[in-house]
Amino acid sequence: MTLTSILGSALHSVISLVVRPASAHCDTEDGPAAVDGRRALESGNVNIALKWVRAVDESEVRESFEQARRVRSLDGEASEAADREFLETLVRVHRAGEGAGFEGIKPVGTPIPAQVSAADRALEEGSIEPLRGLIDAERWAELEHRFEHALGLKGFDDDDLAAARTYMDAYVSFFKYAEGHDHAHHGHDEHAHH
Repeated sequence: MTLTSILGSALHSVISLVVRPASAHCDTEDGPAAVDGRRALESGNVNIALKWVRAVDESEVRESFEQARRVRSLDGEASEAADREFLETLVRVHRAGEGAGFEGIKPVGTPIPAQVSAADRALEEGSIEPLRGLIDAERWAELEHRFEHALGLKGFDDDDLAAARTYMDAYVSFFKYAEGHDHAHHGHDEHAHH
């Protein structure tokens, strides 16, 4: 093993400790952040996307959104590139707010953990049952608590960013716990709250 490969391996280990990878689906093309980003672009309502980022990071996403909306009046590649830049900015800033790295938006169909897929279905259906059998019994009571909390906040108004970010905090807390991460989420509250 060469000195360069040893140093490279050591650097990768240090970076992996500093930049936490996240197995959630917020960085996929068909994940909820990108889907909401496209909804925001189509509707012209940036708040649909801003719920994914901390208030302190809002200006970068808002500027990217406004640029994309201006360029959307053009046809073709410029519009597609501006949309893509906005989605990349949204997902990158969201993940940075959670302390996670960003390597670009992953393609549709990127495998995600079964617990994440089931957590998505649970919130869509309003029932925690899709997670049954995927979560250890000793974790179930806390999972139910987090699920009920997120579900109770789900009906927010897109234009009420405080309520939207409160929901997102509960949403992320629920997903992280379903994935096996027990630590508290430090998201939107830090920025005004997520």
